[in-house]
Amino acid sequence: MSKPEFINHLNLPAVAAPMFLISGPQLVIECCKNGIVGTFPALNQRTSEGFEEWLITIKQELSEFEKETGKKAAPYGVNLIVHQTNPRVQADLTICVKHKVPIIITSLGAVSQLVDAVHSYGGLVFHDVIKKRHAEKAAEAGVDGLILVAAGAGGHGGTINPMPFISEVKTFFKKTILLSGCISSGRDIASAKQMGADLAYMGTRFINTKESMAEEEYKDMIINSKASDIIYTASVSGVAANFLKPSLEAMGITEETWSKKGKIDFGKEMDTEAKAWKTIWSAGQGVTSIENSPSTKDLVNSLKEEFTTSINEQTEMLKKYS
Repeated sequence: MSKPEFINHLNLPAVAAPMFLISGPQLVIECCKNGIVGTFPALNQRTSEGFEEWLITIKQELSEFEKETGKKAAPYGVNLIVHQTNPRVQADLTICVKHKVPIIITSLGAVSQLVDAVHSYGGLVFHDVIKKRHAEKAAEAGVDGLILVAAGAGGHGGTINPMPFISEVKTFFKKTILLSGCISSGRDIASAKQMGADLAYMGTRFINTKESMAEEEYKDMIINSKASDIIYTASVSGVAANFLKPSLEAMGITEETWSKKGKIDFGKEMDTEAKAWKTIWSAGQGVTSIENSPSTKDLVNSLKEEFTTSINEQTEMLKKYS
């Protein structure tokens, strides 16, 4: 089955993942200008009205960029939490349809009616999953792509190694595959492609950009952390996610607490959730290779250079073994 046409026109086969309280218009715009997909969660804006204002800003900025440069910007995307406790999902979806958002990323629920609504204007729906059963349900709902959230991913990560995960899903899903989990360099993007993914899905690496909304202390903690500093726990939001150990400890959350599971609620407790994630910082095991906080433009250029070098090395290796 053919893949989305936009993939062929990207500067790099990568998506900057939507990160709660981190991804905003500035990061999305810079990603798209530099040839990779930029995304953000609708809930990063506290109201649906504010969310629509962000969409208008992104569309205007990218339109002006295309007029001034003659270049085509990469598409942008919005993450919608499809969960019964999120009271905004329908209102935010209506706004997405109104503005014809190119890519909708759904989490915690794949609903065929939502997919149909996005398809009505030619949009694409990518759904994130952490296990085969979820992937099968999303495929049945008609999504255009599956984001395989593998072990070590930041945010609501999974526990499965990426290689068997991709192989398993490809047996029944022939559309777009995005791979998430510890992807921090251009070489990692090349590895994702080698494993069979169409796009690399990168979150943690984009926390440490000048355009992200993360605090400087957050970025410094990522630079100073290694894979062993990432703790997988459901105690913060009710959904298992990876967090920076120093940020948990700074809030008095001990190893005993890590094993506890909180209550999922994206409605009445949304403000409490936001406050928690603002002081307890999420990141993936890919922090190991993050050493700086460049501009998005410089980061994409660096990733492209690393990606190209890796592919060229593989080409030379192929000659050796052919």
